[in-house]
Amino acid sequence: MKYAIQYLLALMLLVFSTLISWYEGSMIRDVPWEWKYTAFFSKMFNGEVTDNSEISQLDHFIYAAKFYPMYPILILLGLSYILILSGYLLLKNNIKELTVFLSAISVIYVFFGITISSSPTVGGKYFTFIFLFMGGINLALATLFFFKMRKGVKKIGSFIFFT
Repeated sequence: MKYAIQYLLALMLLVFSTLISWYEGSMIRDVPWEWKYTAFFSKMFNGEVTDNSEISQLDHFIYAAKFYPMYPILILLGLSYILILSGYLLLKNNIKELTVFLSAISVIYVFFGITISSSPTVGGKYFTFIFLFMGGINLALATLFFFKMRKGVKKIGSFIFFT
């Protein structure tokens, strides 16, 4: 039951932040000079964008991530929480696989963070930090599970002792 509540809360955060991001990103339709740099999906589907009716709904999220990053970051956090919780529930009986899973996610987050680190936009700077931070958190969790697997862990109160 406690996991169902966590999934429900993460899903609610995801839906709410997705709708707000989509709305905020719709401002791309009023900024034609940004279409060249932000209308990635529209170019992929339609070729060169010449009218705001050719803007893909997916490009709304790119624009929001670049210029209004708060809700796109919440989308990322919600998706990440659902992914990590699902991985934990599926792999909690096999610590080795859970460690590999968390390490792989860590590498992916760090890769994304490094990839967008040169972005000049406000959202690019925030996403760089968030990706690198989440990569570090996942690496720390993977390391914790690795030591749990290698040595065994005794938890007393709120302190963790490695034995």
